[in-house]
Amino acid sequence: MAELPATLADGPATLVDGPATLADRPAVPESVILHAASGTADALAEGSGVLAEVPAVLADDPATLADDPATLADLPATLADLPAALTEGSPVLAEGPAAVTEAAPASVEGSPSSAASQPPPSEGSADAIATEPPDWSPGEFTEAQLAARIGERMLAAARRAERIGFVARVHRARPGHPVPSVELPTATVRFLVPRDLGFARTDAVAGVRDDVLALAVWAFREADAHFPGLNDVQVQVGGDGAAPGGPGLDAAVALAGLVLREGAVHVGAGLSADVVMVRRALEAGRMRWPLLAVDDLVAQLAAYRDRSARYRPDALADHVAEIFARRRAVSSTGAEAGDGRTGVRALRSRVLGTEEASETPLRRARLDGLGARVSAVGGDRVVEVFLAHADSATVLVLRRSYETTDAGPRLAGRKVAGVSLAALAGGAVVTESAARSASRAVRLGTRRLSRTEAMTSRGSWEDLPRALIADDLGALAAELDGLPPRPVRARVEAELVRVVPVAEVRSISYAPGAQRLDAVITDAAGVTAVVSATHAACAPGRLDSMAAALRGDLRYVAGSVRRSGGEVVIDPTGFALADSVVVPDLTDADRTADPGSAPAQAPDALGLALDEAAAVLAELAHGGLQHAPATVPDRLRATARRLRGVGLRRAGEAVEALAAGLGPDPGDAAVEAWVDAHLRVNLAAEMR
Repeated sequence: MAELPATLADGPATLVDGPATLADRPAVPESVILHAASGTADALAEGSGVLAEVPAVLADDPATLADDPATLADLPATLADLPAALTEGSPVLAEGPAAVTEAAPASVEGSPSSAASQPPPSEGSADAIATEPPDWSPGEFTEAQLAARIGERMLAAARRAERIGFVARVHRARPGHPVPSVELPTATVRFLVPRDLGFARTDAVAGVRDDVLALAVWAFREADAHFPGLNDVQVQVGGDGAAPGGPGLDAAVALAGLVLREGAVHVGAGLSADVVMVRRALEAGRMRWPLLAVDDLVAQLAAYRDRSARYRPDALADHVAEIFARRRAVSSTGAEAGDGRTGVRALRSRVLGTEEASETPLRRARLDGLGARVSAVGGDRVVEVFLAHADSATVLVLRRSYETTDAGPRLAGRKVAGVSLAALAGGAVVTESAARSASRAVRLGTRRLSRTEAMTSRGSWEDLPRALIADDLGALAAELDGLPPRPVRARVEAELVRVVPVAEVRSISYAPGAQRLDAVITDAAGVTAVVSATHAACAPGRLDSMAAALRGDLRYVAGSVRRSGGEVVIDPTGFALADSVVVPDLTDADRTADPGSAPAQAPDALGLALDEAAAVLAELAHGGLQHAPATVPDRLRATARRLRGVGLRRAGEAVEALAAGLGPDPGDAAVEAWVDAHLRVNLAAEMR
């Protein structure tokens, strides 16, 4: 009470600044006025004008006044001098207490200090409910005004986001908060000047995400239509709710489409908020495989921005096409009609990985080494160790990246959980601290109470689960032929790593130009397969040790299997001899080996046509469909003719359709045409 006169005396300037605004504001119930007069000194300083109510309020609180007699004794004189000071220079206040009291409630309601000290109003609170509808709303902007402000291209991007659906929080203008705004998942939009879209502002980089202006206007339209009496309200805009993959998969497809239209060259860092939203939605839907695809896509974009050697245009194109392919697979009406609800759930589980846990502890596990692969990524070396887990009949991958230029033999001594990479790749370990991810990548813990023990392996791979041993190459070929397309298969790291018993090594040959060593092996029934490896500087002993193992007492070869040219091809990671395991990528070079020479091979016209088509499609994804040079349609038509010339008619038609769909502003049809062409070309390359 002692500070009340001073506080009141400090208020004339504030009251003088806003008489017209105060007079125009709506009336508030008397209870609100009395509450503000008795407890909100800041509101009085803003010009609440409740001086007429002060004597009554003071009289209602004798206990407080009795506690401070000095203040009470000084108050009448201060109050007597106050009207002149307050009304000096203010025509509205000079008219008397009635004018001040009439204008007071709006100032009390909009007091900045009271708003700062209170939590945001809920939809059902007194602050959220508007006393009367506002005389203007950003929802009044027309589509023509939006197109003139942000352009047709950004407006089309906004419509795509609306079709998917999004959640927004709308804040209408009100006393104390005169600027209407919308909080979107990716940005906040404020409309600074009524009925002028040119003064709408967003916290995103100018020109990068102008589509959010349209999203904000549509959010206000939704609020105006369904919640006209609320100042703060959360609304759902767009989305039909019928997508089989759910909003998370739709958002991932929208992100991939944006990357494809803009290209890695033109997509900036402004995509981060979208990525966070997509990852959160996919996590909520437990969609492990699309989530991993999005992570890989974002990693490629980051590698390009960093000018890293990890960036590969073909990998970027593969990730974009994979996201679209998974959406198409779960949207197939044929699958829904064929197997019923159980079939649909099974399809979703296989294509989206909805039944996979993000990480599974293995507790006490025995892991048998099946070799390793060393690769160079820029200035780093990546080592992948393949470990057979008998309990789950799967092959797990232990991956380590090192910032070094050392080759495989030098990396063999690096340790993981106290065990060298060489011992892991060529031996067996028993560990109590292993955990595997959904993609079957394994992590070994380093806790003191968790032990990891290594044992020497004598190549006794015959004791492995039968699912990992391919002793019938004919059956293995049939299994590979029956696999679904790679873009919709489970994202398992070592999905096709197998152990193949070797009955005979028929031939060994070396192609100097390709620096590739090939060997033809047979199983017990005489069915053949090709073991093929290519030289790499990061694994100098790969070919030498492979040639020595093939000429030795070879029992098994472990590696990733695939179909090519009608044959089973094995990319080897390890060889089991009579009493040892050889890991080529971790072995020193032996220049005395003479693998021989390969016979001349005829040109592969089919492979050349597919490689050319894949390169053109990857180039489009790199630069973006909207920024494709004028020469690209002609290149695509020439590529389509070559594909038809080698018998790939459907693939050629898909590439031709893409050429016809490109233009100065390609839309969704061009995106779908690119996906069609990429999937057909990639599938043909996978099956050749």
